[in-house]
Amino acid sequence: MFIPLALSVALLAGPAMGPVVPFQGPNALAERHRYEMDRLRAQSDQRDAFARQQQLNSRLTVLEVQAARQPDLVQPAPILPLRTVEQARAEREAATRRREATTQGVGQIDAWLDRDPN
Repeated sequence: MFIPLALSVALLAGPAMGPVVPFQGPNALAERHRYEMDRLRAQSDQRDAFARQQQLNSRLTVLEVQAARQPDLVQPAPILPLRTVEQARAEREAATRRREATTQGVGQIDAWLDRDPN
């Protein structure tokens, strides 16, 4: 009866007397994951802040370039001189002659293209 009692006491007290090794259990693993996620979030936030800064810089540059531009000079419409009836008729007849000459040249080209190849 003494032996089983001594044996059970030895078994219960045995692990408590051994060297203490830190146990890397689920809590330690979760802590490492939490640390890594925090690090990645901080890195992402830093990149987002940099992107916003670059966007603001580009907008500022565009505004500076637009502000430095020379304004477009507005050209006044040319003042057309008043024409007499004879001048207007001469211009219309000249335009008619030019149009007829153009259509005549095109007609010759069309006739040449439509000719029989043999």
